[in-house]
Order: sequence, then C-alpha cells, then structure tokens
Amino acid sequence: MIKEINIKTQQRTIFSDITPHITELVKRSLVKEGVCTVFVPHTTAGITINENADPSVRHDIIQTLEEAIPEDSPHYTHAEGNSAAHIKASLIGSSVTIIIKDGSLLLGTWQGIYFCEFDGPRNRRFTVKISETK
Repeated sequence: MIKEINIKTQQRTIFSDITPHITELVKRSLVKEGVCTVFVPHTTAGITINENADPSVRHDIIQTLEEAIPEDSPHYTHAEGNSAAHIKASLIGSSVTIIIKDGSLLLGTWQGIYFCEFDGPRNRRFTVKISETK
C-alpha cells in the first residue's frame, strides 16, 4: 500500500504531528506485521520521530535549530535565500521507518511522527508505504 498525503503548513518553521494519519493508514491496511515508511519529497522539509507528550520538546528542537542554523548568514550563497531550510531538512532527514507489530505502529510510549516544515507556509505532501513481512 502506498498513499500520498497533502499537508498545508501555516508557519515558516513548524513540526506537525502526523501520527494520527499514519496510525489510521496502518489500521486500514490490515497489515499485522511489517514496516511503515514515511517519506518527504521536499528539500526544505523533513520527517522525524520524537516526543509527543510535551509540546515544549518540539519548541526546544525548533529553537535550537534556529540558533544553530540562523535564517540569515553571510556564508550562504544559495540564490533563493532559504539555505537554512535546506540545512535543517538535511539534518532532520527525509524519511523514517516504523515497525508494525500486531497491526499497530511500534512507537514508544512518548513517540510521535512529525512533518517538519522549514520553509513555509506551503502546500506539501508526504508518502506512506506500508509493507507486510512474511
């Protein structure tokens, strides 16, 4: 099963919890054991797994990335002016893979899956592939 999902981001930098979307797709797939891969086909956005119980964690990650990789730097040469977004997306990564066990994502108690926008607001998409293992 492969499913493309559209997402509209509302801010320049935001971590959007997409766990419910992925959980629902896994449930509908009827796969009991397998893997779920989430891929972002954008060079200024990423995907990550991190804590979803306390929103301050997302804030802290964003703040630390902003401090480490500022929007404006005299060293950037990319003509579009969004070099920082490219760097952040490279550090976060463009995909995650989650094991499916007993028909559910094998996430830790506090884990969630996040679409990470670094050059918004924009209309974006991500692709989910669910594969059964035999």
